[in-house]
Amino acid sequence: MTSIRGGSGKTTVAALLGATYAHYRQDPVLLVEADPALGSLPLRLGAESLRWTTGDLAALVEPQMSLLDITGYLVQLPQNAWLLPGSQGQVGAMLDTRGYERVMVSLRRYFGVTVVDCETLPAEVARTALSAAQARVLTAPATLEGVASTRSVLEWMRGLPRDITTTTVVVLTETAPHPGLDLDKAAEQLKATGASVRVLPYDRHLAAGGAIRTDLLARPTRQAATRLAAEVFELSQKRR
Repeated sequence: MTSIRGGSGKTTVAALLGATYAHYRQDPVLLVEADPALGSLPLRLGAESLRWTTGDLAALVEPQMSLLDITGYLVQLPQNAWLLPGSQGQVGAMLDTRGYERVMVSLRRYFGVTVVDCETLPAEVARTALSAAQARVLTAPATLEGVASTRSVLEWMRGLPRDITTTTVVVLTETAPHPGLDLDKAAEQLKATGASVRVLPYDRHLAAGGAIRTDLLARPTRQAATRLAAEVFELSQKRR
């Protein structure tokens, strides 16, 4: 999960994806916050307390650790989901590319699905996460500016040594009830780069902020989140 700018709904979509996978899967689901700049993923997930951060765990994790050892450093969430926060609500948490890679390589064998909420592009950790992920989600506000900047990012991604746009889903997030944007036309422009496009409709519960309660989401929002989760998972299974 990443974006080109803040306020695009990146963390909200990450929380929705994590909750959806945790609901439908029987194995543990991990949510990693690779955004140490006071990210809001713990708030969106309703985490009551925070333990170790992603940067902390990078210095502690060892290959011989069991799942029980690992979960001792994580925050337990409902339905067999686990959270590794990027900070503890304090400015100055450190996470570099080497630390991120160490955490992800060490933890991936314990969890069937991992959702990573990255910092915004073009930050170094976000670029590393984009390159290493099996599927990517790029969020953008459903505005003319959001579509234009996201189109530029997708064109940049197409120029990388390994084209990753075909395993990328763009999520246009509606931040107002009537965004005034031709969503079909915007989707066509973005799809021309090879990426898929989904729309997350405006939802009063999401717009209010705070912890996400799936029972308070509107039906179109729940449906959109489920379809997005299914598409991202299918893309992650593509042979590269």
